Amino acid sequence: MILIIQTQIKLIKEFKQIKKVIRTLKILIFFCVISLIWSCSDAIIPRPYGYYRVDLPAHTYRTIDTLNLPYRFDLPVNALLIDRKSQGEKYWIDIFYPALNASLYCSYKAVNGNLFDLTEDSRRIVYKHSIRADGIGEKVFIHPEKKVYGILYDLSGNTASTLQFMLTDSTQHFFRAALYFNNVPNKDSIVPMAEYVREDVIRMMESFEWKK
Repeated sequence: MILIIQTQIKLIKEFKQIKKVIRTLKILIFFCVISLIWSCSDAIIPRPYGYYRVDLPAHTYRTIDTLNLPYRFDLPVNALLIDRKSQGEKYWIDIFYPALNASLYCSYKAVNGNLFDLTEDSRRIVYKHSIRADGIGEKVFIHPEKKVYGILYDLSGNTASTLQFMLTDSTQHFFRAALYFNNVPNKDSIVPMAEYVREDVIRMMESFEWKK
């Protein structure tokens, strides 16, 4: 009787060991199948976000000298000039790019012994963007033959404005402008458009003249 019981216990132990082996084999087979499926499928590669492509036209210009403004300059043919006189701002204009949904907001003030205050106000407005800007570059512009002197500010990063500048003759006139895109700023999506407008701004500064 004792021998029979011992034999049964031994069989039970062997059966449990066999079950463990079978369970282990099932797990190994499962992982082998998963590995085989994974190796046969294409690897998933994360891709960066895409943005709508904007076809930028060639740069062509016309001289703006039709309004009763104390200045003139070359304007891109694909931009609209909006007079803000109706808003009570004499000699203020907007340069709007419909295809880019961007505007260059331009203001003008007469200098009456307050050139330092005007230039410092302009600089202060630029550096308000330093909170979000990766950097702010300054480029001095001098055109003594036309009595046009100024500074071009390049703002990098996710800033509301990517470019601003000011021009003056140091005695009578002061002109400043700021570029804004009418959407949420994202440096990756607007960099090509900002560089495109920057070329127009350079042309604008180089062709700028005072009438009076």
